[in-house]
Amino acid sequence: MGRAGILANSTMVCAPLMARSVEQMVIDMQSAEAQGADAVEVRLDYINSFQPSQDLETIIRNKPLPVIIVYRPRWEGGQYEGDEHTRLEALRLAHELGADYIDVELKVASDLVREVKNKHQTGGKVIVSSYLSGATPSKEDLSHLVASMQATKADIIKVVSNANDITELDWIFHLLSHSEVPAVAYSLGERGLISQLLCPKFGGALVYGAMEGNSIPGLPTLDSLREAYKVENINSDTKVFGLVSKPVSHSKGPILHNPAFRHANFNGIYVPMFVDDLKEFFEVYTSPDFAGYSVGFPYKEAVVQFCDEVHPLAKSIGAVNTIIRKPSDGKLIGYNTDCEGSIASIEDALEDQRYMNGASLNSPLAGKQFVVVGAGGAGRAIAVGAKSRGARVIIFDIDLERAKSLAQVVSGEAQHFDSLAHFQPEKGAILANATPIGMHPSTDRIPVAEATLGNYQLVFDAVYTPRKTRLLEDADAAGAITVSGVEMFLKQAIGQFSLFTGTEAPKDFMREIVLAKF
Repeated sequence: MGRAGILANSTMVCAPLMARSVEQMVIDMQSAEAQGADAVEVRLDYINSFQPSQDLETIIRNKPLPVIIVYRPRWEGGQYEGDEHTRLEALRLAHELGADYIDVELKVASDLVREVKNKHQTGGKVIVSSYLSGATPSKEDLSHLVASMQATKADIIKVVSNANDITELDWIFHLLSHSEVPAVAYSLGERGLISQLLCPKFGGALVYGAMEGNSIPGLPTLDSLREAYKVENINSDTKVFGLVSKPVSHSKGPILHNPAFRHANFNGIYVPMFVDDLKEFFEVYTSPDFAGYSVGFPYKEAVVQFCDEVHPLAKSIGAVNTIIRKPSDGKLIGYNTDCEGSIASIEDALEDQRYMNGASLNSPLAGKQFVVVGAGGAGRAIAVGAKSRGARVIIFDIDLERAKSLAQVVSGEAQHFDSLAHFQPEKGAILANATPIGMHPSTDRIPVAEATLGNYQLVFDAVYTPRKTRLLEDADAAGAITVSGVEMFLKQAIGQFSLFTGTEAPKDFMREIVLAKF
C-alpha cells in the first residue's frame, strides 16, 4: 500500500497536527510527509478563527498524503466549544470535499455515518471514535462499547484510554487482534507507549508518531518509528522484548537492540515498559509473544522472586537484569549480564588483559580497594564481580542494612552513604558509582567528595545518560582513568542479545551504534 492509498490491512504511521493556523497546517502536512508519515490527523478544533468552507478547501487541496479530519468537541476531550450543528456540518463538508477520513464521535455517529455514506460517494472513510475517561472499563463494558461502535457501520473504530498502569493495555491488544473491522486503539501517557509501538503486531490500523520538535507524552516520534523501531517490519510473529523499569524515558536500549535484531535477521522488537507493579505485570503478560525482558532501576533485586528459575550467577548476586521466557513451558528464567559487563569494562580500561579461567590473579583488580556506591541491583553485580577478581570491596548506601547485606556476600565492608563525603580512599583505589546520581536531568551532582577523586586510579559510572557525567569529568580532571556506563551498557546488552535470540551478538555492529548514537 502506498502513502496515497486508503487504509487496508497494513498499519499506517499517522502524525497528529495541531497547528493554530491553516497556513501552518499545510506546512506541517508537508513536514510530516518528509519525516515519514503515511497519513496526518488534522485537528480543526485547534485552528484559530476556523472558517469551514475556505479552510477545509485549502487543507484538502494541499494535502500531500491521506488526511484524517478531526473536529473534537470539549465534551470528548477536544478544544471546540461552539454550536454542535456547525461542527457536524464542517465534518460533512470535509467528507464532501474529498477528505480521506473523517473522525466522528460515537455519541453522534449513527445518523452521520449513514448520511455521509448515502449522500456523498467520495470514497472517503468514516472513523467512529470513543475516548474513555477515568478508570478502564471492565472487559464486559468494553465488549459492549466495541459492539455499539461496529453497529454504526464505521469503516474504522477508534478507542483511546488514559491508562494508569501498563497492565491496563492488555485489552487494547485483544481489541486490535479480534475486531471485526479495522481498529485503532491506544492509551495516552508514558505508561501507554507500548500500545503505540506494538500496534502493528496486533493488527492495528494506525500508529501515531509525533513530528520533530513536537513532543507528546506517550507518543513515539516519527523518526523513532521509522528508524529505531521500523514499524513497517513488525508483524504478528514478531517477538516482544522490553525494558521493565520506572522510569523508562532515559533508556537507549531501543536504538541498540532493534537495529541489532534486524542486522541478525531476528524478528523481534524491543520497547520501553513503564511498570508500576511487577506482580501484576507478570500476571497479565503471560503470552509467549512477550519473550523476554531487560530489568532496570529499581527492580533488579525485587524481580528475582518472579522468576521461576534463576541462573547461579544471578542468584549469588541477588539481582536479575535479564529475563527469558522459555518457549516450551512459559517459565521465566533470570540472568545477570551486568556483572561481567561492568567488570570487563573496568578491566579493559586498566589494561588489555581479560580475566582468565576464574583465577583472580589474572585481573588487574586483584588486591585493590574497590569502592562501590549503591547496593542496589547494579551495585550488587559490580561488587560480586569485583570480589571474583580478588578486589577488597567497600560498599556505601543510604540503607546501611542493605549495604551490610551485600558486604556479607562479598566479604567486604559496609558504610552509610553519608560517610562517603569524608571517606579517604587508598591511593590507586577503584570507584564505581552504581546509583542514579548524575543521571539526566540532574546532571550536576556527584556521589563523592571532589577532593578525593585524585586518589582513585579509575572511576567508573554506571550512569550512561549523559555519556560523560559530571563525576567522570571531575575524575578525568583529577587524573583518573574514567570508564563510562556506556561501556557497561554495551557489554551487558551484548550478553542480553545472545540470551534473547539464542545466537551470537553482532558485537562490532552494536559497538558502531553505541559510538554513533550514544
